[in-house]
Amino acid sequence: MLVLIVAYLGGVLTILSPCILPVLPFVFARADRPFRSHGLPLLFGMALAFAAIATLAAVGGGWVVELNEYGRYAAIALLAVFGVTLLFPTVADRLSRPLVALGIRLSDSQADGTSTRPSVFSPLLLGVGTGLLWAPCAGPILGLILTGAALNGASVGTSLLLLAYAAGACTSLAAALLFGGRVFAALKGSLHTGEWIRRGAGAAVLVGVTAIALGLDTGLLARLSVGTTSALEQALVEKIERQKPQPADTSLRPEETGLIPTAAAREPAPARMLGIEGVFPSLAGATGWINSAPLTTEDLRGKVVLVDFWTYSCINCLRTLPYLRAWSEKYKDAGLVVIGVHAPEFAFEKRPANVRWAAKDLRIDFPVAIDNDFAIWRGFDNQAWPAFYVIDAEGRIRHHQFGENRYEKLERIIQQLLAEAGRSHVPAGLVAPQGEGVQAAPGASPALSGETYLGYERTHGFASPGGIANDRANAYQAAASLRTNHWALAGDWTVERERVVANRANGRIALRFHARDLHLVLGPSADGKPVRFKVLVDGKPPLTDHGFDIDAQGNGTIDGQRLYQLVRQASPGNDRLFEIEFLDAGAQAYAFTFG
Repeated sequence: MLVLIVAYLGGVLTILSPCILPVLPFVFARADRPFRSHGLPLLFGMALAFAAIATLAAVGGGWVVELNEYGRYAAIALLAVFGVTLLFPTVADRLSRPLVALGIRLSDSQADGTSTRPSVFSPLLLGVGTGLLWAPCAGPILGLILTGAALNGASVGTSLLLLAYAAGACTSLAAALLFGGRVFAALKGSLHTGEWIRRGAGAAVLVGVTAIALGLDTGLLARLSVGTTSALEQALVEKIERQKPQPADTSLRPEETGLIPTAAAREPAPARMLGIEGVFPSLAGATGWINSAPLTTEDLRGKVVLVDFWTYSCINCLRTLPYLRAWSEKYKDAGLVVIGVHAPEFAFEKRPANVRWAAKDLRIDFPVAIDNDFAIWRGFDNQAWPAFYVIDAEGRIRHHQFGENRYEKLERIIQQLLAEAGRSHVPAGLVAPQGEGVQAAPGASPALSGETYLGYERTHGFASPGGIANDRANAYQAAASLRTNHWALAGDWTVERERVVANRANGRIALRFHARDLHLVLGPSADGKPVRFKVLVDGKPPLTDHGFDIDAQGNGTIDGQRLYQLVRQASPGNDRLFEIEFLDAGAQAYAFTFG
């Protein structure tokens, strides 16, 4: 909702920009007509044309990321046309001339008396033609929304943002129309500046198109769009950003990373106002228990309970474990019970033996409910891994949060609910565990590469020539080059729904990424035999950038179905080319994750 408000207010602010001046004569041409029958349809037509043209551009941005190479070239050409219309106003004029002329002709026919009844059609059509002139002029906002569409895919949300922006712009234009031509007269002197702004935005769009075509840094579009946003709009975004609710804050503060100690002598934070989010759902749907006999909500009445939804191949879940273990140990005598609810993501995580092995290997000693049927997950109406729910001593859910970090907040709530339960001698201070290996805290800079699944059901960015052959053995060729967040196979592989399987020795996977850490969920051959592998980064052994599960020369062994840390750099740096070669047949690979 906040984003829609920002988009609307950004549209309102366009009246202050010289970029709007070229369309004001068309708007003020209706100043002497009734607003309801002439001005309002014209503005509606403008908004409709803007939304249609900009949505088409957003779809083009989505093609750039999601479709194959031919679709990508078509999308780049489409965006280039928009850039040219910005750089050369005569092109935009020629493209929109037929509709504008038709609208003016219809308008003139009414003025000559050839039409006896006022009609909303002619001002509507004139507004559509005017919107075609205006849409390319909205460079900053259009570029910002195109960036989101290009990186995340065009969606209904993109169209709603465009409509909100158009509604805001039409609101300010309606005010100008109602109060006469004085606004146009006041800003008339900046027409020349508006022309150069239009051309500058066009040049920026063409530079962005060139960067995409050449596969340069994926962050370029985002930086470009922020750089071209007006100071007023940027200030508005920043002001509202500061007013966002605290739970939406996922930034890393030093005390949340686990990399430095937290001062135990700090003054206690004031008690939070915690509402009641519901009652403690049943745990009866668990298909098994680890480290405990089956627990019920009745057994836990009088205790403060922290429920953690996790799965053992999830890097985000693994990095929370040092805190969960520390809280369980610190507060167990004060009445806290930590319960892990293991809800599997991959098929191998449904095997109780695998979960039991993982719990032991990860040094988890608190109770774990195996939720293979997602019964407990549905009872909580949970949405993600990891997720935390805090239940008070009366069996009521008082707080929940998703994702890593914000550990200080969660621990303060645990302390508060223990105190509310009448527990004396609740330990003070905050824990500051230091995770190791895959449990180490993520880097301070966010990863620019996102989770990449290799099975055909959820994969994206596959670059080997010929595409994927589902569920059958196929000889894949390495890609000549890889853009960031794209991957390729080389050798004899079978691509299945949730994994890829190497049918012969020396099968290879390559990925270009931008992050400090790289992890890969792997499994040995179907008969359980270990698989040897070797990792290269930018064509060389990783040396000091090697992850926890390989040596400096990049050598490692798949000994179980789990997540392997293969790269851990001192800092993210530039894009890196990751390559892994499996020296034995049968290797299974599921997903890349980053940190």
